[in-house]
Amino acid sequence: MSRNSLIRKVLQPFYTTWVILTFLLGFILVLPILFLFSFFDKIGARKAIFGIIRSWMGVWLWVIGMPVSVKGKFPGKNKFIIVANHISYMDTLVIFPAIPEYFRALGKKEVSKIPLIGFIYKQCVVLVDRSNPHSRAKSMRLLWRVLHHEANILIFPEGTFNETGAPLKDFYDGAFRLAINTQTDILPIILPDTVHRWHYDAWWRWWPGKNRAIYLEPVNVKGMKIEDLPVLRQSVYKKMEEELSKYM
Repeated sequence: MSRNSLIRKVLQPFYTTWVILTFLLGFILVLPILFLFSFFDKIGARKAIFGIIRSWMGVWLWVIGMPVSVKGKFPGKNKFIIVANHISYMDTLVIFPAIPEYFRALGKKEVSKIPLIGFIYKQCVVLVDRSNPHSRAKSMRLLWRVLHHEANILIFPEGTFNETGAPLKDFYDGAFRLAINTQTDILPIILPDTVHRWHYDAWWRWWPGKNRAIYLEPVNVKGMKIEDLPVLRQSVYKKMEEELSKYM
Protein backbone atom coordinates (compact mmCIF):
# COMPACT_ATOMS: atom_id res chain seq x y z
CA MET A 1 0.00 0.00 0.00
CA SER A 2 1.38 3.42 -0.97
CA ARG A 3 1.94 6.15 1.60
CA ASN A 4 -0.94 8.23 0.18
CA SER A 5 -3.32 5.26 0.29
CA LEU A 6 -2.36 4.58 3.90
CA ILE A 7 -2.96 8.22 4.89
CA ARG A 8 -6.32 8.17 3.17
CA LYS A 9 -7.35 4.93 4.88
CA VAL A 10 -6.50 6.39 8.30
CA LEU A 11 -8.17 9.76 7.71
CA GLN A 12 -11.25 8.52 5.82
CA PRO A 13 -13.48 7.88 8.88
CA PHE A 14 -12.65 11.28 10.40
CA TYR A 15 -13.34 13.11 7.15
CA THR A 16 -16.58 11.23 6.52
CA THR A 17 -17.73 12.07 10.04
CA TRP A 18 -16.99 15.76 9.38
CA VAL A 19 -18.97 15.64 6.12
CA ILE A 20 -22.00 14.05 7.78
CA LEU A 21 -22.01 16.34 10.82
CA THR A 22 -21.73 19.53 8.76
CA PHE A 23 -24.47 18.34 6.41
CA LEU A 24 -26.80 17.57 9.32
CA LEU A 25 -26.12 20.97 10.88
CA GLY A 26 -26.99 22.74 7.63
CA PHE A 27 -30.03 20.53 7.18
CA ILE A 28 -31.33 21.41 10.65
CA LEU A 29 -30.86 25.12 9.92
CA VAL A 30 -32.60 25.20 6.54
CA LEU A 31 -35.33 22.59 7.10
CA PRO A 32 -37.80 24.92 8.91
CA ILE A 33 -37.51 27.50 6.11
CA LEU A 34 -37.92 24.87 3.37
CA PHE A 35 -40.87 23.38 5.24
CA LEU A 36 -42.54 26.80 5.45
CA PHE A 37 -42.15 27.51 1.71
CA SER A 38 -43.35 24.01 0.81
CA PHE A 39 -46.90 24.98 1.88
CA PHE A 40 -47.11 27.38 -1.07
CA ASP A 41 -47.47 25.56 -4.37
CA LYS A 42 -46.34 28.60 -6.32
CA ILE A 43 -43.47 29.30 -8.68
CA GLY A 44 -42.12 31.98 -6.32
CA ALA A 45 -42.01 29.52 -3.41
CA ARG A 46 -40.21 26.91 -5.51
CA LYS A 47 -37.69 29.52 -6.66
CA ALA A 48 -37.08 30.48 -3.02
CA ILE A 49 -36.51 26.82 -2.13
CA PHE A 50 -34.09 26.50 -5.06
CA GLY A 51 -32.17 29.60 -3.93
CA ILE A 52 -31.87 28.33 -0.35
CA ILE A 53 -30.62 24.91 -1.46
CA ARG A 54 -28.21 26.47 -3.95
CA SER A 55 -26.69 28.73 -1.27
CA TRP A 56 -26.58 25.91 1.29
CA MET A 57 -24.81 23.52 -1.10
CA GLY A 58 -22.29 26.16 -2.19
CA VAL A 59 -21.31 26.97 1.41
CA TRP A 60 -21.36 23.36 2.62
CA LEU A 61 -19.20 22.06 -0.25
CA TRP A 62 -16.67 24.80 0.49
CA VAL A 63 -16.67 23.98 4.23
CA ILE A 64 -15.94 20.28 3.58
CA GLY A 65 -13.16 21.06 1.10
CA MET A 66 -15.07 20.27 -2.12
CA PRO A 67 -15.57 23.72 -3.67
CA VAL A 68 -17.37 23.95 -7.01
CA SER A 69 -15.36 25.45 -9.86
CA VAL A 70 -17.29 26.45 -12.99
CA LYS A 71 -15.66 26.63 -16.42
CA GLY A 72 -17.72 28.57 -18.93
CA LYS A 73 -21.01 30.23 -18.12
CA PHE A 74 -24.73 29.86 -18.48
CA PRO A 75 -25.52 31.23 -21.96
CA GLY A 76 -28.05 34.01 -21.60
CA LYS A 77 -31.58 34.04 -20.27
CA ASN A 78 -33.16 31.53 -22.65
CA LYS A 79 -34.57 28.34 -21.20
CA PHE A 80 -32.60 25.16 -21.84
CA ILE A 81 -32.85 21.45 -21.34
CA ILE A 82 -29.67 20.88 -19.36
CA VAL A 83 -28.05 17.46 -19.62
CA ALA A 84 -25.19 16.23 -17.44
CA ASN A 85 -23.27 13.00 -16.92
CA HIS A 86 -24.16 10.95 -13.85
CA ILE A 87 -21.51 8.99 -11.98
CA SER A 88 -21.94 9.86 -8.30
CA TYR A 89 -24.48 10.82 -5.65
CA MET A 90 -22.47 14.05 -5.54
CA ASP A 91 -23.76 15.09 -8.98
CA THR A 92 -27.14 16.06 -7.53
CA LEU A 93 -25.45 18.28 -4.93
CA VAL A 94 -22.81 19.95 -7.10
CA ILE A 95 -25.30 20.81 -9.84
CA PHE A 96 -27.05 23.42 -7.64
CA PRO A 97 -24.10 25.82 -7.18
CA ALA A 98 -22.91 24.99 -10.72
CA ILE A 99 -26.05 26.39 -12.40
CA PRO A 100 -26.93 30.03 -11.62
CA GLU A 101 -30.41 29.93 -13.16
CA TYR A 102 -33.49 28.32 -11.63
CA PHE A 103 -34.14 24.79 -12.87
CA ARG A 104 -36.21 21.74 -12.02
CA ALA A 105 -34.89 18.24 -12.52
CA LEU A 106 -36.35 14.92 -13.56
CA GLY A 107 -35.86 12.63 -10.56
CA LYS A 108 -36.52 9.06 -9.49
CA LYS A 109 -39.68 8.63 -7.46
CA GLU A 110 -38.10 6.16 -5.04
CA VAL A 111 -35.71 8.83 -3.67
CA SER A 112 -38.71 10.83 -2.46
CA LYS A 113 -39.44 8.04 0.05
CA ILE A 114 -36.21 8.66 2.01
CA PRO A 115 -37.17 10.32 5.35
CA LEU A 116 -36.54 14.09 5.45
CA ILE A 117 -34.18 14.00 2.43
CA GLY A 118 -37.14 12.93 0.33
CA PHE A 119 -39.10 15.95 1.53
CA ILE A 120 -36.52 18.37 0.12
CA TYR A 121 -36.12 16.25 -3.01
CA LYS A 122 -39.80 16.55 -3.87
CA GLN A 123 -39.58 20.35 -3.78
CA CYS A 124 -36.94 20.39 -6.53
CA VAL A 125 -37.83 17.67 -9.01
CA VAL A 126 -40.50 16.31 -11.30
CA LEU A 127 -40.91 12.73 -10.10
CA VAL A 128 -40.89 9.73 -12.42
CA ASP A 129 -41.27 6.00 -11.87
CA ARG A 130 -39.16 4.64 -14.74
CA SER A 131 -40.77 1.20 -14.45
CA ASN A 132 -44.23 2.64 -15.10
CA PRO A 133 -45.04 3.79 -18.68
CA HIS A 134 -47.95 5.92 -17.41
CA SER A 135 -45.62 7.68 -14.93
CA ARG A 136 -43.03 8.31 -17.65
CA ALA A 137 -45.65 9.83 -19.94
CA LYS A 138 -47.05 11.99 -17.14
CA SER A 139 -43.58 13.25 -16.19
CA MET A 140 -42.93 14.30 -19.79
CA ARG A 141 -46.16 16.31 -19.81
CA LEU A 142 -45.19 17.98 -16.51
CA LEU A 143 -41.71 18.78 -17.84
CA TRP A 144 -43.26 20.38 -20.93
CA ARG A 145 -45.42 22.56 -18.69
CA VAL A 146 -42.49 23.53 -16.42
CA LEU A 147 -40.34 24.39 -19.42
CA HIS A 148 -42.95 26.68 -20.93
CA HIS A 149 -44.15 28.41 -17.77
CA GLU A 150 -41.50 28.12 -15.08
CA ALA A 151 -37.90 26.99 -15.44
CA ASN A 152 -35.04 25.26 -17.19
CA ILE A 153 -35.11 21.46 -17.07
CA LEU A 154 -32.24 19.28 -15.86
CA ILE A 155 -32.03 15.64 -16.95
CA PHE A 156 -29.31 13.03 -16.45
CA PRO A 157 -29.77 11.21 -19.79
CA GLU A 158 -27.87 8.11 -18.64
CA GLY A 159 -30.72 7.52 -16.19
CA THR A 160 -28.54 6.10 -13.42
CA PHE A 161 -24.88 5.87 -12.38
CA ASN A 162 -22.36 5.06 -15.09
CA GLU A 163 -20.43 2.07 -13.74
CA THR A 164 -19.11 0.90 -17.14
CA GLY A 165 -15.62 2.38 -17.00
CA ALA A 166 -16.39 4.29 -20.23
CA PRO A 167 -16.88 8.07 -20.16
CA LEU A 168 -20.66 7.68 -20.58
CA LYS A 169 -23.43 5.10 -20.62
CA ASP A 170 -25.96 5.02 -23.43
CA PHE A 171 -28.47 7.87 -23.27
CA TYR A 172 -32.23 7.50 -22.90
CA ASP A 173 -34.40 9.35 -25.41
CA GLY A 174 -36.44 11.48 -22.97
CA ALA A 175 -34.34 14.67 -22.90
CA PHE A 176 -33.98 14.73 -26.67
CA ARG A 177 -37.63 13.97 -27.35
CA LEU A 178 -38.60 16.83 -25.02
CA ALA A 179 -36.10 19.15 -26.73
CA ILE A 180 -37.49 18.44 -30.19
CA ASN A 181 -41.14 18.55 -29.14
CA THR A 182 -40.68 21.93 -27.42
CA GLN A 183 -37.98 23.25 -29.78
CA THR A 184 -35.76 23.98 -26.78
CA ASP A 185 -31.97 23.96 -27.16
CA ILE A 186 -29.87 21.52 -25.16
CA LEU A 187 -27.12 22.71 -22.80
CA PRO A 188 -24.59 19.97 -21.96
CA ILE A 189 -22.57 20.13 -18.73
CA ILE A 190 -19.90 17.65 -17.65
CA LEU A 191 -18.92 16.83 -14.07
CA PRO A 192 -15.53 15.08 -14.23
CA ASP A 193 -14.61 15.07 -10.53
CA THR A 194 -17.66 13.99 -8.55
CA VAL A 195 -16.84 10.26 -8.67
CA HIS A 196 -13.57 11.06 -6.87
CA ARG A 197 -15.35 13.11 -4.21
CA TRP A 198 -18.04 10.50 -3.39
CA HIS A 199 -17.63 7.12 -5.06
CA TYR A 200 -20.81 5.25 -5.96
CA ASP A 201 -19.61 1.91 -4.56
CA ALA A 202 -19.79 2.95 -0.87
CA TRP A 203 -21.79 5.62 0.97
CA TRP A 204 -18.81 6.45 3.21
CA ARG A 205 -16.22 7.01 0.46
CA TRP A 206 -16.02 10.79 0.62
CA TRP A 207 -12.76 12.62 -0.11
CA PRO A 208 -11.98 16.35 -0.49
CA GLY A 209 -10.91 18.05 -3.69
CA LYS A 210 -12.21 20.23 -6.49
CA ASN A 211 -15.58 19.75 -8.18
CA ARG A 212 -15.40 21.12 -11.71
CA ALA A 213 -18.54 21.84 -13.72
CA ILE A 214 -17.78 22.48 -17.38
CA TYR A 215 -20.27 24.08 -19.74
CA LEU A 216 -20.21 22.94 -23.36
CA GLU A 217 -21.67 24.84 -26.30
CA PRO A 218 -25.49 24.67 -26.53
CA VAL A 219 -26.93 22.36 -29.17
CA ASN A 220 -29.48 24.04 -31.42
CA VAL A 221 -32.58 21.96 -32.12
CA LYS A 222 -34.57 24.53 -34.10
CA GLY A 223 -36.32 22.90 -37.04
CA MET A 224 -35.60 19.35 -35.90
CA LYS A 225 -38.33 16.73 -36.13
CA ILE A 226 -38.87 13.62 -34.06
CA GLU A 227 -37.20 11.46 -36.73
CA ASP A 228 -34.01 13.47 -36.05
CA LEU A 229 -33.95 12.23 -32.44
CA PRO A 230 -31.26 9.52 -32.90
CA VAL A 231 -28.95 12.00 -34.64
CA LEU A 232 -29.48 14.63 -31.93
CA ARG A 233 -28.92 12.12 -29.13
CA GLN A 234 -25.71 10.84 -30.72
CA SER A 235 -24.43 14.35 -31.40
CA VAL A 236 -24.82 15.38 -27.75
CA TYR A 237 -23.37 12.06 -26.58
CA LYS A 238 -20.27 12.48 -28.75
CA LYS A 239 -19.75 16.07 -27.64
CA MET A 240 -19.90 15.11 -23.93
CA GLU A 241 -17.88 11.93 -24.39
CA GLU A 242 -15.02 13.73 -26.12
CA GLU A 243 -14.83 16.38 -23.38
CA LEU A 244 -15.05 13.85 -20.52
CA SER A 245 -12.28 11.76 -22.10
CA LYS A 246 -9.87 14.66 -21.59
CA TYR A 247 -10.28 14.31 -17.81
CA MET A 248 -10.19 10.53 -17.45
